Amino acid sequence: MTREVDVAIIGAGSAGLYALSQVRRATDNWVLIDGGELGTTCARVGCMPSKAIIQIADDFHRRHHFRREGIEGADQLRLDRAAVMERTQDLRDIFVDKVLSNSIDNMDEAHFIPENARLIAPDTLEAGGETFRAKAIVIATGSHPRIPEAWMPFRDRILTTDEFFEQEDLPDRMAVIGLGVIGLELGQTLARLGIETVGIDISRHIGGLRDPAVAERAIEIIGRDFPLWLGEPAEITELPDGTLKVEAGDQETVVDKLLVAMGRVPNTAGLGLEHLGVPLDEFGVPHYDPHTMQVGDLPVFIAGDVNGVRPLLHEAGDEGRIAGYNAVHLDAIRRFERKVPLAITFSQPNIVSVGASLDELQGTAIAIGEANFGMLGRAIILGENRGLLRVYADAEDGRLLGAAMCVPGGEHIGHLLAWSIEKGLTVSDLLAFPWYHPTLEEGLQAAIYDLKGKLGLEQRTPWPPELKPLLPE
Repeated sequence: MTREVDVAIIGAGSAGLYALSQVRRATDNWVLIDGGELGTTCARVGCMPSKAIIQIADDFHRRHHFRREGIEGADQLRLDRAAVMERTQDLRDIFVDKVLSNSIDNMDEAHFIPENARLIAPDTLEAGGETFRAKAIVIATGSHPRIPEAWMPFRDRILTTDEFFEQEDLPDRMAVIGLGVIGLELGQTLARLGIETVGIDISRHIGGLRDPAVAERAIEIIGRDFPLWLGEPAEITELPDGTLKVEAGDQETVVDKLLVAMGRVPNTAGLGLEHLGVPLDEFGVPHYDPHTMQVGDLPVFIAGDVNGVRPLLHEAGDEGRIAGYNAVHLDAIRRFERKVPLAITFSQPNIVSVGASLDELQGTAIAIGEANFGMLGRAIILGENRGLLRVYADAEDGRLLGAAMCVPGGEHIGHLLAWSIEKGLTVSDLLAFPWYHPTLEEGLQAAIYDLKGKLGLEQRTPWPPELKPLLPE
């Protein structure tokens, strides 16, 4: 028999659960189908456990400041890596349990189907030997780490984020292949935990930075924690003793294990997306409208990491909400505005990109405000006075367009800029805001003052642009 439902959601990760939050507002006739490990990528193997171990590594690294601050005994501090991993796993389990207790644990077997699903038509799918015909389908199956096929013979010595947070201990020597967000965060963390670490990336940039000046500064600063081999592919050879020789260009090292962070692949295999009757890309993902999440003109929507465009929790949340809303409003599908891009790498200093990138602004009349954090008071006190912030503004009206930075406190400064760009604020608007002293945010104030000079704001208004004159009563 075929069971009729209003909406079938494939995937119980962040995007799927956010889609469900909208579907539940309109109908109780839905199913959520997922045969994989539950708890969301963020809570299990992504945002949360990575921040837990990053915090431990940063706390331990702080000992290098003790002597000049008059704190004695730093040389006696020792790290128990097994205890580090246990603490990380304990926190990870808390985050996963929180997700499950607020979602799957409260669903009955009529609504949650713990099986893998396969489409057999744009409105029909199979799961666990049962057939479902749905008025709308939401695909939110997530992604998985990519590993080159040539490295599979020594797969047991390769860690991805799927295995990293399951380790009871860590080896003495590791290479990190891929220096995007994940590789950079965990590579620096491994080095700060006392593991002999080298980072390798075929790109000449790290952390997804597309501003050459900021990228150069980031490499200089983070390269002090562990060597970065850039611009050459990694070649791996298994040695007779079971260790791995890693080569990149004319450099080589021997390690016990690899951490491979070379991107993620959409989970589309076996989903039967070929039965949608629409073209699929090289990863098996159908074309869709990013403002409706709809695939062609079908009653099918795709959201989250599976589409491979903005693999971030807050973006998965928005895409899930859009897909879920439109899945129960097929007669009046809405287009939704997407938020200003915001990407954060939780290295130290933070690497952050906001809004339009510098290459996207090529051909546009812009001004760039810069701030070096070397002499920033609050950063000096923290012992973190290093980094570069660059803010882009429209040369005509001073409207903020984007920014790139590698600075302490970048996660907070990035948010301030994202909100400002979202609201269409100008350099003059930001100058009129209060700026407290001493704070890391004063680094942003310095960049805005730099823009003030380059835009000639003093010549444009008869009053100080930092002040707002009262309108006549």
